[in-house]
Amino acid sequence: MTSGDIDPLLSHHGDRDTAPGLLDFAVNVRGGTPPRWLRERLAAAIDRLGTYPSPADDLRARAAVAARHDRDPDEVVILNGSAEGFALLPNLAPALAAVVHPQFTEPEVALRTGGIDVRRVLLSAADDFALHPEDVPAAADLVVIGNPTNPTSTLHPADRIRELADGRVVLVDEAFMDAIPGEPETLAGDPGVLVFRSLTKTWALPGLRAGYALGHPDLLARLTRGRPQWPVGTLVLEAVVACCEAPALAEAELAAVDARDHREALRAELGDLVLGDPKAPFLLLEVPDGERLRMALRDRGIAVRRGDTFPGLGPNHLRVAVRSPEECAPLLAALRAEPVLEVRP
Repeated sequence: MTSGDIDPLLSHHGDRDTAPGLLDFAVNVRGGTPPRWLRERLAAAIDRLGTYPSPADDLRARAAVAARHDRDPDEVVILNGSAEGFALLPNLAPALAAVVHPQFTEPEVALRTGGIDVRRVLLSAADDFALHPEDVPAAADLVVIGNPTNPTSTLHPADRIRELADGRVVLVDEAFMDAIPGEPETLAGDPGVLVFRSLTKTWALPGLRAGYALGHPDLLARLTRGRPQWPVGTLVLEAVVACCEAPALAEAELAAVDARDHREALRAELGDLVLGDPKAPFLLLEVPDGERLRMALRDRGIAVRRGDTFPGLGPNHLRVAVRSPEECAPLLAALRAEPVLEVRP
């Protein structure tokens, strides 16, 4: 596949696998709405929409992120979600970009749209989707990897990712890192890599598009070259500040512990259908006759994420979001009714 050939399936995302009225295991967002305290913060900021966001507003948000990750505000850029950061990647003008798959596909879409040559580095379920730095082309001057990775739920060792950063830019998509207790293996405090973070997943903000980038100021300047004036709005800036404050971080940690416990409960029920060594709040499954099963689940009122749109996966791969045991009960009942799971006494 050349830089000009973009598979339309790369632009397929979980929101297209669900619909009103379906139990949603396709989208990895915690809760149906932002928590009340966050809604109140955003509502209070509405009165400021009559003025343009100021440099002071931007600095306040960058300072909150910097304090959260022990960085300098000059090492932070506020984004309209990580998706905006991915769209800016062609500004880095890499001669060759290596994208580690299976992973979230928007970085590859953005790079190919920008005319960048992209090589795929495919990880294997045979060794739990482990990263092997030696498999990344030596000529690649940009490497993109998710950690933890969507959809495999793999958490790569930070030191192994650092091995990739010798003389090249490494972008680590940490959209789900705050959903893991203690955020082990995060590189958000490492000045040697470029990290994208999102508020979408933990705080149920996909409609607001709020996130940020962490990196060396010179690299961030290259990344954001040509960005329009007032690139993010007042509500995004307020959300970033609110979600970096101590009470929010404490709440996120408790939510991450719950997600871990719920993941392990669901994993135990799904047994051998689960691939890899999942650490994030979603599971990758391999099932027989996956497309038929996915549509059968839909007929039973349950949405799961198709896996064949991720490079390296096929129609028998499905991704399911982790929910509480009570919420997962209908999914498990449907899988047993098909039957995919053994019926347990």
